[in-house]
Amino acid sequence: MIYDIPCIIFAGGKSKRMGSDKSLLSFGGFDTLTQYQLHKLKQIFKKVYISTKNPNKFNFKANFIIDRHDIYAPTAGFASIYENLDVDRFFVIGVDIPFVDKEVIDKIINEDTTNVDATIAKTSKNVESLCGIYHKSLKNDFYNMIKEDKHKLNALLRQKNVKYVEFEEKKFLNLNFIEDYKKAINELNTFR
Repeated sequence: MIYDIPCIIFAGGKSKRMGSDKSLLSFGGFDTLTQYQLHKLKQIFKKVYISTKNPNKFNFKANFIIDRHDIYAPTAGFASIYENLDVDRFFVIGVDIPFVDKEVIDKIINEDTTNVDATIAKTSKNVESLCGIYHKSLKNDFYNMIKEDKHKLNALLRQKNVKYVEFEEKKFLNLNFIEDYKKAINELNTFR
């Protein structure tokens, strides 16, 4: 099944812990991690966008949502999404969680309902705030967070009506450090 809900890949962070832009790391036979995610997600969603401050860093064509806010935080990406897409809800995924698959996405979409503000993935260790569905009801909250210079997504989610969907941690290997990237490369064949 191909979903109508738009999907946005967050690929605009500074990647300080990685030491280089992780969205540009090669992965899974693709020149970049972003292309890997884009290829995979285009098979699940009709419309896939890439949220970034600089679309020129990518040497491939895609639908970009350009984040023009002068802060490096997911809140800026969310505000830009709300400014560019007039939809009731959208699916977000961090570029750095490459093992999230169709099974995970199906479960989140199937658990989502119109009476919540968000439906978010969760493991026994973390709330995966960059893997889930955000509703239009949060639009002003993100604008206010930027005005108030507050950028903790989980702090916002704790105050809202959020449905959490439980998953195993292995699907959420997050590529923050070079060691994580090396581990992901080693485990890539396990997930195929």
